[in-house]
Amino acid sequence: MKNATIGATLKMDLAPNDTIYDIIESAAEFWKKDPNAYVLRKGKLLLSASDTIMEANIMNDDVLEILPDPEGG
Repeated sequence: MKNATIGATLKMDLAPNDTIYDIIESAAEFWKKDPNAYVLRKGKLLLSASDTIMEANIMNDDVLEILPDPEGG
C-alpha cells in the first residue's frame, strides 16, 4: 500500500474475502484519515469499494495506492 498523497508505504496482510473498503479503512486508520474520503487504485484502475480481494484480482506483492476520492468522498 502506498499513500499517493505523502509517498509513505504500508505493508498489509490481506485475506481473499477482505473488501477494498476494508483495506481503505485500515490504511485510513493507520494514517489517521477519514476512510470515506479515499479510494484505492491498482495501476490506472480505481477499485470498487464493495469488491473483495479476489474479485479485484489483487495478487501478492501488488502495490495499491490510496488517494483522495476524485469525486470528493
